[in-house]
Amino acid sequence: MYFDTYMGKEGNFVMDSFIIRNIDELGRVVLPKEWRNFNKIREKDPIELHIKGRAVTLQKHEESCVFCGKEKNLQKYNDRLVCEKCINNLIKEVSK
Repeated sequence: MYFDTYMGKEGNFVMDSFIIRNIDELGRVVLPKEWRNFNKIREKDPIELHIKGRAVTLQKHEESCVFCGKEKNLQKYNDRLVCEKCINNLIKEVSK
């Protein structure tokens, strides 16, 4: 198992790691505790799986605007989250 952390281009810490884990009979894989702690992932937190071809990327799910992806000033509309700026843009579009 290999773990390394360093300062990324955007001024945030990045973790590089290499590990091999076995999949159990139910298709589960245990994520390393160091990675979960580094990413502030706790038991029951939602995780996003991005699948492209044969590659799978995991990241902690953060609620965000359905239009622009921002994570602040969110309002729920029809079970979708929309930020304040996008709401104002939609109001302007409808008012034309």
